[in-house]
This record gives sequence, structure tokens and C-alpha cells, in this order.
Amino acid sequence: MITLKHPFQKAIGIIEQLHQQGHEAFFVGGCVRDWLLKRAIGDIDIATSASPEDVQRIFSKVIPVGIEHGTVIVRHEGESYEVTTFRVDGQYSDQRHPDSVTFVKSIVEDLKRRDFTMNALAMDHHGLIIDPFNGQSDIKTNLIRTVGDSRKRFSEDALRMIRGLRFSAQLGFTIEQTTLECMIEMKREVAHLAVERIRTEMEKFLSGAFIQTGVSYLDQTGIYKHLPVFKDHPGVFKLMMDLKTPLQSFAQFIALCHFQRSDIPMNTWIREWKASNKTKHEAMALTHALTYYHMHGLDQWFVYHLNDKHIEHFMTLVHILKLNDVTVQEIRQLKQTLQITSKHDLAINGHDLQQLFPELKPGPWLKEMLASIEKNVVMGTLMNHKNELKEWIICHPPDID
Repeated sequence: MITLKHPFQKAIGIIEQLHQQGHEAFFVGGCVRDWLLKRAIGDIDIATSASPEDVQRIFSKVIPVGIEHGTVIVRHEGESYEVTTFRVDGQYSDQRHPDSVTFVKSIVEDLKRRDFTMNALAMDHHGLIIDPFNGQSDIKTNLIRTVGDSRKRFSEDALRMIRGLRFSAQLGFTIEQTTLECMIEMKREVAHLAVERIRTEMEKFLSGAFIQTGVSYLDQTGIYKHLPVFKDHPGVFKLMMDLKTPLQSFAQFIALCHFQRSDIPMNTWIREWKASNKTKHEAMALTHALTYYHMHGLDQWFVYHLNDKHIEHFMTLVHILKLNDVTVQEIRQLKQTLQITSKHDLAINGHDLQQLFPELKPGPWLKEMLASIEKNVVMGTLMNHKNELKEWIICHPPDID
């Protein structure tokens, strides 16, 4: 029974308004699955017998994001909800989107087109579950099974194979034997998918609490041989075989692989996975941190360059790679002893250096000397006091040929 504290409570108003206009409406898909699993619920999706035009007419705040496929976003009480008309799909020429959709009046017909039984669930606003494909039973037995014929489901959209692997990593579920056999048989179809779609699923895969289960299936199916970088360097996948700890970002995954196989350029990982600049910068920062820590251990120069927002991600990689143990507390305590947090905090600048050496023209020596001063201050061999820095500089003049 849905109560006032129920996570679906705010969305009930949408269903009630559709009912008032003579239409059926249900909560569907992953939100119902996660509710049954007692997991945190993300997006709440609604399926209805109302046409997209009816939905737009009934609600005042509507965004027609995927109206050609029957989907609109309804804004309700400050939240966004996808509302999709019951439909059956036509052929999938691009192995992603159906060439056409036919709107139907049956929720069961709509559920038939979904990928796995645990996602082919609907729930009314009283909490009654509609489960034509025994999804609840599969959830109870921790089983990932396609709705109907596996070959048909995967031929419609090969990404469903990656999604199946992702669910195994997130939930720790077993992939049903026939479903697994079809993944093995059809794994080459993954190569035709847009990299961006694969990456989105793999980010969720890598963060799964049961990542070891997912990696085992990734190996068993051989799907990894058709993923970016791995397809050209299949041996790299062996580095992941003992991965038992979830990753918090895709950048960690790239850093983990690149640190262990530095012969594969960082830019290769970024380019082939079509990663963002943000991911690239984090991956590079983590790789530099791992390399320095592996060679020098924990010191002031290391913590000076380690961004606060990367500490937790770095710690995860240290644990996975079995490097020398260090704690977050140790890193933060050492950070607190630093005299400066960036070169802009130095008590001296380039203008001061030029005044000390007016006979020298501006050039690379300025940058080199400031870098030397910065490292000495960070390492504690120099105090960040202007007079002391000037005395040191006079004793260590720039080496100009």
C-alpha cells in the first residue's frame, strides 16, 4: 500500500489526473524493481493509455522530449516524470530505436517490449503489482532473464547485453542460462553500438556493489573483446579480473588501466571511450598521483598536488592496486601542515624576481626559479616569508648561460 511516506507519493497526482480523464496509468520499470528490492529509487517513470496529445492537454507543464516514441516529461510539484503511452515497437533497423511505434491500450502489451523480466513490472497507485512475466519471482531468486526470446531482445538493441552485465554488477544477480548463451552467441553486435551508450552503462557497471560478479560475466561472455581499447589489447582485461571494489568514477577506471599498462597512451583511453574533458583531467591527476606515490610515498609535494575532491578516488585505487597503505586522515593531516595551497600563495612573484635581477631579460628562468621556490616552500625547507625568500634567491641566482 502506498502511504504518505512512500517514495511514489508525489507522483500519484499524475496518475490520479490521468484516471480522472478516463485513462489507465501505472508506475513502470526500474522504479518498481528497485522498490521491491528495497533499493534507493531514482527516476520514477509512468506508462499510460493516454496518447501523447492527451497528456499534453491534461497537464499544464509538459516537455515533449521523445514524443515520436510516445514520451513526454511532465513537471509536477517541482519534479520531472517521464510519461509514456503504452506502445509496441516495430523493427529496429539501427539496433537502438524502433523504426516505428504503435500505441496500444494494454499495459501487458507494453511490458512485452521491455528487456528483462525484473523490469517488465507495473504498479498501480494502490501498490498492486502487474507482473505478466514472473519478474517478481526472478527478483526473489536473483535472476536476470529476458522477456520472451533473448535473441529477439538483443537483436532489437545490443545494448541490452551490456545492461544485463550492468545489473549483475549492481545487484549480484545470476544471468539465466539461455540469456547468457545468447549473450555469448551475439556478443559481436556490441561493436556496432555508439560508444557513448556503452560508456554510460559501463560507468554504472563499474560502480556496482557486486563488481566482481559483473567482471566474471564480462569475461565469460567475451563481450570485453568488443569494447573500446580492450578489443585491440585484450590482455589488458586481465588487469580487471581481480577487481572486487566498486569505482566511483570512469576516470578511476582509466587511471587504473593506464597505471598498470602505461604503454597504452592515456589519450587512447580518452579518445576511444569518448570521455569528457572532466574525465580526462581527473584520470590524468589520479595517474600522476599514483605514479608519484608509488615512487616516493607520502610527502608534502604529493599531498600539495592531490586535489581534495580526488582523495577518496585515489584511496580506492591504492587499495585495489595493493600499494603501501595510507589513510585519508594521514593525507588530510599532512595537507594541513602545508604553508601554501597553490603557487599564488607564495610571498614572492615574478615581478619581485625581476627587481632582484634587473639586468636579466624576462624568460624561462623566471618560471624555473618560481617552481624551485614553490617546491622548497612546500617541502618545508624554506619559510614562506618575503625576506627569507629574497635571501635564498640572492644565494641561488638563476643559472643563465
